[in-house]
Amino acid sequence: MERVESGVAPVGAPVWYLNWTPVILGALVATALSSILLAFGATIGLGISSTAPTWRDASAALWLLSGLYLILQAAVSFGAGGYIAGRTSAGLVASDVAEIEHRDGLHGLASWAIAVVLGVVLAALLGSATLTRSNANTVSARTSVAEPLLSYEIDRLFRPVRRAPNVDLSQERAEAGRILMTSSSHSGMSSEDRAYLVQLTSANTGLAAPDAERRVDVAVANSQAALSKSRRSSVILSFSVAAALLLGAVFAWVAAALGGRHRDGAPMPHWMRTYGHQTSYRRKSP
Repeated sequence: MERVESGVAPVGAPVWYLNWTPVILGALVATALSSILLAFGATIGLGISSTAPTWRDASAALWLLSGLYLILQAAVSFGAGGYIAGRTSAGLVASDVAEIEHRDGLHGLASWAIAVVLGVVLAALLGSATLTRSNANTVSARTSVAEPLLSYEIDRLFRPVRRAPNVDLSQERAEAGRILMTSSSHSGMSSEDRAYLVQLTSANTGLAAPDAERRVDVAVANSQAALSKSRRSSVILSFSVAAALLLGAVFAWVAAALGGRHRDGAPMPHWMRTYGHQTSYRRKSP
């Protein structure tokens, strides 16, 4: 098998010959940059969902800005990874310029694919570690999926007139949270569940039945609004992530092609030249 020497692929190599070392290097760079930029965005508050109750006050402008930031970080991280993959790959002996550019673009696309897989694996590992730590601190039978999302509503629901010492309401909170989650369904909360929730609230807060009913009605209305906004923000976030990843593939392909041009000492493509500077495009002979 012939080896790559002086940065040029073997003469008999196919047009789609790939150098996996530059591809993996570009993927690692893209993953690292993406992680840094996402952490920076989360630090400055560019998020459209959170476990804190204040996230519901997020404006449409913040949603739009968060989506644009995801696309921007994809352009920077995948573009950098693609450029490195194209720039450091070995040149190919071929007469067709378009085929050479396609081959360089494929390096960027392969780098993008590996970076996406690495990002998914890292996210899964972080999510698994967070879930494990959460389960170590709480009893799974006494928690519900509603607790992070509707914790503020549940707090208000079970806010007592006079707090009794050393009272554990974790079981009641989990049960109330599961009932409140049904308020966002098409049929809404059943009358039986509402009556039980009123009874549960009255028993744990010391409120009279009419006051407990009013508190339950307020909790149900607030829960419906919170769940609706959470569903809407999840759709926006999913769309933004999908758009950023798809555009990241384009950025990686174009950047890798540019990296290949710089590797071969070729001029920039016509659509990137400013103010009509026309130069001929000729690849250097190996």
